[in-house]
Amino acid sequence: MLRFALDPNATQQAALRSHCGAARAAYNWAVGWVTATWWQRRAEESYGVPQAGLTQWRPWSLPSLRKAFNAAKHTDPRFAAWWQENSKEAYSTGLANAAAAFDNYAKSKNGKRKGARMGVPRFKAKRKARLACRFTTGTIRVDTDGRHVTLPRLGTIRTHEPTVTFLACLQAGTARILSATVRHERGRWFASFQAEVKQNLRPVARPDTVLGIDLGVKMLAVMADSTGQIRAVANPGQYDRARQQLRRACRIVSRRQGPDRRTGQKPSRRWEKANAQRNKVHHRVANLREDALHKLTTRVAAEYGTVVVEDLNVAGMLRNRRLARRIADAGFGEIRRQLHYKTRRRHATRIVVANRWYPSSKTCSGCGAVKAKLPLHVRTYQCDACHLVIDRDDNAALNLAALAAAAVTGTGVAGDQDAQSVSKPRGADQKTRATRLRRTAEAGRAGGATLPHQLQTKARDRPQAETLTLW
Repeated sequence: MLRFALDPNATQQAALRSHCGAARAAYNWAVGWVTATWWQRRAEESYGVPQAGLTQWRPWSLPSLRKAFNAAKHTDPRFAAWWQENSKEAYSTGLANAAAAFDNYAKSKNGKRKGARMGVPRFKAKRKARLACRFTTGTIRVDTDGRHVTLPRLGTIRTHEPTVTFLACLQAGTARILSATVRHERGRWFASFQAEVKQNLRPVARPDTVLGIDLGVKMLAVMADSTGQIRAVANPGQYDRARQQLRRACRIVSRRQGPDRRTGQKPSRRWEKANAQRNKVHHRVANLREDALHKLTTRVAAEYGTVVVEDLNVAGMLRNRRLARRIADAGFGEIRRQLHYKTRRRHATRIVVANRWYPSSKTCSGCGAVKAKLPLHVRTYQCDACHLVIDRDDNAALNLAALAAAAVTGTGVAGDQDAQSVSKPRGADQKTRATRLRRTAEAGRAGGATLPHQLQTKARDRPQAETLTLW
């Protein structure tokens, strides 16, 4: 995936927004078209219609949605007057996203999808939807001047940065464009090209050296290699640095006449200008954070042959209201994501993910003894067995570097080392916490149980004593 910032003129910006709006409209049409049968079948069941006489289910596969949309766009008043202004790829983008959303919901409901429980696809609001559109057919190319790209119906758009590197690969025949996606992010338009690129693996500087990375808040990364060398990278804290400037910008915005959905009040020009300045501060912080993380991960992937990282529960760590802001500013999850693709695609570096419950901070890097407890405020590790005194983060990084030898071959996940352990007062090897009971996945067809709570409230349905089943 290669992404380039664009510099479209006013006409091109209007065309880009029109295509992205068409994708959102097609998505909302598909959601309404499919869920209409769910409501109809529920109403028919309440009237006592037998199962064989219920309305047929509408399929949500992409070919079915395309066929139904092409038949409806000529007569539907929502599309008949303007659908020809945009490329067919804009509508195909929305329909493809709707088909994927229904598939994810069906798999989650039937217990075939990992991760969080997926809900019924909902309509996208115009004020909140992300502006994005994907092109898979038509004229998609990078112009030979190295400063323009051409997309279907949008024409030739100037790029903010040169595309000579990607252009050289295309002209040499070592790359082939598969699709292009335009997206509006952080106040700018971007064009992302999905391409097949033939790359030769680059050798690393120290192929026989193992590096262990311990992530933290004060020190973004403490890195210890197998030779005993320890390096620390301080957390830039871009958000903390910009908090005063952001506070001032937010104060200015709050004193302007902003939008009000309840009364239909539109924002003033001064509010829009102040809001743009506030967003500019946010965008600068995000760009600086992204630049720092890319430089760190690129340097690590190009130097070491094996990298050991932690399997951190970032979502759980963000629940700590005292550290959530700094953890989010550090970008722990982004560091691991970048290391994964940079080590595999560029250098073929082996990456080892330590078990989430591996006690890297509690284990002595000298003798291997494990402490029963080590509070977070204790920043110096003192071993009771060998009397080693070392910084807590340095000790954890050394343990992670030594863990590469214990990694299970072929899985990429390291287990706990054979270490001398002391008695555990709670009698458990893992942390215990109170968790809420999760609802088990119900077997059956998606969309058949009770409709979403928001839709029930909107339709003024009374609460049901039993779960409704539509088939």
